[in-house]
Amino acid sequence: MSEQNNTEMTFQIQRIYTKDVSFEAPNAPHVFQKDWQPEVKLDLDTASTQLADDVYEVVLRVTVTASLGEETAFLCEVQQGGIFSVGGIEGNQLAHCLGAYCPNILFPYARECITSLVSRGTFPQLNLAPVNFDALFMNYLQQQSGEGAEQHQDA
Repeated sequence: MSEQNNTEMTFQIQRIYTKDVSFEAPNAPHVFQKDWQPEVKLDLDTASTQLADDVYEVVLRVTVTASLGEETAFLCEVQQGGIFSVGGIEGNQLAHCLGAYCPNILFPYARECITSLVSRGTFPQLNLAPVNFDALFMNYLQQQSGEGAEQHQDA
């Protein structure tokens, strides 16, 4: 048996923290006098950085924009960070861990922060549904492989 097969996979959360927070209500206070039928837009992004051997920072950026017609009622952005020890995982498994598994751990913290900020802005409660980061990661991989195929066809 090779050494690689004997490598034990390890995963540990070292720290979860709020890296950046922003809340804006640019049209307050007159936006409070309007009927509350907002269009809510949710944007998600993740980034990972290797800090040391088998230690990674993963940052989940969640941006929520609520609009009433052409006016922005509020804009809320949270960057939720985590430091994770990930050992014995390489290649696609590591990419999945950092791009889907870790963001899935971070999302409830970001969601709670956004809910709190929206409430402090005195807007009606915002309930963000759970996100399927596995599906988002698979879509990302499919887009990347599609772009690679297009580049080969253009050559």
